[in-house]
Amino acid sequence: MTLYGKTALITGASRGLGEAIALACAAEGCSVAVNYVEEAGHDNAAEAEAVVTALQATGVDALALPADVTDQQQVDDMVAAAIAHFGHLDILINNAGIFRDKTIKNLDKSDWDLVLAVNLTGAYNAMHAVINHMRERETGRIISISSVIGQSGNIGQANYAASKAGIIGLTKSVAREVARRNITVNAVAPGFIDAGMTKTLDDEVVQAVLPQIPMARLGRAEDIAAAVVFLASDSAAYITGQVLAVNGGLYM
Repeated sequence: MTLYGKTALITGASRGLGEAIALACAAEGCSVAVNYVEEAGHDNAAEAEAVVTALQATGVDALALPADVTDQQQVDDMVAAAIAHFGHLDILINNAGIFRDKTIKNLDKSDWDLVLAVNLTGAYNAMHAVINHMRERETGRIISISSVIGQSGNIGQANYAASKAGIIGLTKSVAREVARRNITVNAVAPGFIDAGMTKTLDDEVVQAVLPQIPMARLGRAEDIAAAVVFLASDSAAYITGQVLAVNGGLYM
């Protein structure tokens, strides 16, 4: 139980990778606030409550908290609600993310703005909301989900790559700012994972990628969740400003 007694807020945790991270944290004794965004045509609230039920079944405390991560006031209110419920917040996991893939000549400004707003500004909003609480307590773990695409770039993903590369720069900068307060700030950079957004890719795309992966398979959501749990644990207390690549060797 490496996270026993800890509390975590995970953005975008109603399904996919966020759900897997939430379950992995709970398995290590961590109470979890499950963030979700309300969106037309998809009952994220029901999905979030189902995740909460699964977490509570492991014996930890959990609650669902709606917030659009692009809205700073909503994020501030969400963090305040999590702290009020748990009494303290030890871990922030910036997982919320989207993609809108187009080559640069076809990339609308609106799609550029939206991807940067969710993937990068959303992480900033959450960090900004928790940092004073963690500084006052002189302890904390902040872990953001980047991507192999943020390290290597990719055709048709200029907006997504920029947002995920931005996560890396944000991580390293904030890590330097708060290290003396015993707060670590790290990133996990998944490769192609058989969960979440990768599930929406055409099979031809997946088959084209597989030969480029030395381990010759897609990753599992549990692979990423295990990396996050490690960085959130006391075992990683002297690790900060790092990017942990979990990609089967796709990018070295």
